[in-house]
Amino acid sequence: MRSTYEIVKAHYDASERGDFPGMFTDIAGDCLWTEMDGFPCAGTYVGPDAIRAGVFEYLGGQFENYRFTLERLLDAGAEAVGIGTYSGTHRVTGRSFSARVVHVWRAEGDKIRGFEQFTDTLRVTEAMR
Repeated sequence: MRSTYEIVKAHYDASERGDFPGMFTDIAGDCLWTEMDGFPCAGTYVGPDAIRAGVFEYLGGQFENYRFTLERLLDAGAEAVGIGTYSGTHRVTGRSFSARVVHVWRAEGDKIRGFEQFTDTLRVTEAMR
């Protein structure tokens, strides 16, 4: 069985390759995915379909070249922590942003069961105004 670190690394690797289906391979049907209050798609989404539509498709529709750049991935046993930067350009306003971010992941039974995002929501929402 793979470690949480390995499962999350595979997710980030798929994202870096632009492999959208590969990003969802290890997300459990009951995964709780939480986007921080104040973020454009704030809330908790349950399962791959809700996460895909409510987070990734939403952000892709709002921002051109929306991207997460991973700088460090920390192994915390049953959890993993990704540290990096979000960036993109809002499609309507034309404003770009860059915001630091931390992702906290939890895996169990070879699947991602939880995700929580911590970021500077002001930087993102300012680009949308």
